[in-house]
Amino acid sequence: MDMPKSNQLWEPISTAWPSELDVSRTRELQKLMENAGLYESREEALKRQEVLGRLDQIVKSWVKKVTEAKGYNEEMVEEVNAVIITFGSYRLGVNGPGADIDTLCVGPRHVTREEDFFGELHRMLSELPEVQELHPVPDANVPVMKFKFNGVSIDLLYANLGLWVIPDDLDLSVPCFLQDLDEKSVLSLNGSRVTDKILHMVPNVQSFQTTLRCIRYWAKQRGIYSNVAGFLGGINWAILVARICQLYPTALPSLLVSRFFKVYSQWRWPNPVLLCPIEGGSLVLQSWDPRRNFRDRNDLMPIITPVYPCINSSYNVSSSTLCIMQQEFQRGNNICEAMDASVTGWNSLFENFLFFEAYKNYLQIDITARKEIDLMNWQGWVESRLRLLTSKIERDTRGMLQCHPHPGECLDKSKKFHRCYFMGLQRKPGVSAQEGEPFDIRFTVEEFKNTVGMYTCKKPGMWIGVCHIKRNNIPLFVFPGGVRPARPKRVARENGAAAEADEARNGKKRKIDESITGHKLRKYDSMAGTRNSPLAVEAKVEDCSITARCPIVDCSQSCLGVEGPFRFSPPVGASSSVGCSSSSTAVEILVSDLVPAPSVCQQGSSKEHDRFQDDVQSTGEVQQNFGEGTRVENDGVQQGVATGKDCSNIFRNDGGVEELEPTAPSSNAVSAAYLAPKPLIKFNFTSLVRANC
Repeated sequence: MDMPKSNQLWEPISTAWPSELDVSRTRELQKLMENAGLYESREEALKRQEVLGRLDQIVKSWVKKVTEAKGYNEEMVEEVNAVIITFGSYRLGVNGPGADIDTLCVGPRHVTREEDFFGELHRMLSELPEVQELHPVPDANVPVMKFKFNGVSIDLLYANLGLWVIPDDLDLSVPCFLQDLDEKSVLSLNGSRVTDKILHMVPNVQSFQTTLRCIRYWAKQRGIYSNVAGFLGGINWAILVARICQLYPTALPSLLVSRFFKVYSQWRWPNPVLLCPIEGGSLVLQSWDPRRNFRDRNDLMPIITPVYPCINSSYNVSSSTLCIMQQEFQRGNNICEAMDASVTGWNSLFENFLFFEAYKNYLQIDITARKEIDLMNWQGWVESRLRLLTSKIERDTRGMLQCHPHPGECLDKSKKFHRCYFMGLQRKPGVSAQEGEPFDIRFTVEEFKNTVGMYTCKKPGMWIGVCHIKRNNIPLFVFPGGVRPARPKRVARENGAAAEADEARNGKKRKIDESITGHKLRKYDSMAGTRNSPLAVEAKVEDCSITARCPIVDCSQSCLGVEGPFRFSPPVGASSSVGCSSSSTAVEILVSDLVPAPSVCQQGSSKEHDRFQDDVQSTGEVQQNFGEGTRVENDGVQQGVATGKDCSNIFRNDGGVEELEPTAPSSNAVSAAYLAPKPLIKFNFTSLVRANC
């Protein structure tokens, strides 16, 4: 595609040399990361090199064995070759202790993925005593073989090129290697190609690595490092940091971190983040182009890879997760500004986000299986579908409920073949509340469960349940050491705020205590939105003696749907031998008496991001050079800047009206299969308080 090119678009914002303060703060930052254990030891680094060398020997032996078995002559068997190429955090030089190594095996044209890679190579690895926890995932979007080699975690991908002999010095940056490859092979190759391109495009690799290591640590501490959960993964953060390095080519890591938060706290999504112009290729592979591809218009946070085919690497981001990340960008920017005023230090930036203290309402998703291998397969499938639950809740509540997925699984060691996931729930900031408006999420959950149940390799014993749980009832196994942390004194102020909310509901004037707002950093925190100010939610479930229990030993939760013999209350009018006050548990989400905190999420409502108009007649053209806005200069970053230019109006129709106007969300269409009443949860949103995090 012929995207507009402008030299000004790719010019740096500042080329000023670092000051003594920058040098001093960079030393402090590096010392903090060393104390946090973000660097691996020399012994561990050498062990990784040994493992990679051994793996390279294994795949070379493998392709020779396959070639001989397929009847090729001795000369061909002697010359045939395969190579191991690293990518991801290891290739970028930012991996920490215990991190896995992303590797790609590139083989010749006659060695296939399905028959040879997941067949013969899998068999060879399974016979090696050094290999443990071997787990092939051939049906994934990017097929992968996961295992541990002498204790080092390996993710191994495979792609066969249209070559009979693979050279040891293979350069994958040449696009012609993509000729006649299937989509999975192209995606497998792109990991390595993108990693090498990023390293080639940053002006100072060492500053880039230190800054990226810092941002990765911050994202993990704040609970927003997970591509599967709908946040950002390693390659996404690498591209975001690389763009800042391009804009400030002479800056040290301390300033790059500060500018990272300054730029992205004001970025007007869905304007894309680009490291270079998007260029078309001679192949039929499609690059990201919202002018021609309607699907690309639905991307909320496009972060575009710098190699052909250029694709959006952050398509998993939802409206809720985007809003949460925007709030975290703003929080980071506020802290960096406070550091400039000598109010705080680096430690404040990396404070751990207390997910299980942040909300009063959670969804708990339990999965079980009968065997370890079944659980691994079932877990991989469920994790790939969890983001759909977030999008479905956003859709069916018209953006009124914000879902915050916990970026990882929780393990109860007392239960075999069981995994657990959590989602925090709160009213989305910036959305007006209508008193008494009900929201029915039973069909949303049932639809999600039906979607997960479509797993083609599902086996007996694979089960999923979705439960509502309050903060005080969160199972102990999610906390370090199995001990629930004591609530800080700040909670007393939260309880006081909740009591004042109750008084306001009875006609009394709400009193807001602002005694602590004099401290400048806390003033900054109060501006960071409701990420650290979740709602106090009172959950009410009407009494009903017919409940559905998880098929998990000692599970005390009532689930929002299970399979097999576990059922909910019967439809209205159905006979039952069990006495019950209601044929189905009445549930509504009341959003009255809600006081929103200051919000930095300008695009938080799923009403704004749910979907864009898909009519061919309304197709507009991308504004030349992504708009004619004012450029960013030196230390100032104007809102609405994308890569140094105003990108606020990507789509325009002939009349000049912005085509990013959202269509009204469709009404909740309920199929006949969902007509039977099922238990619901009543969320009574009573007040907005700040949780300690």
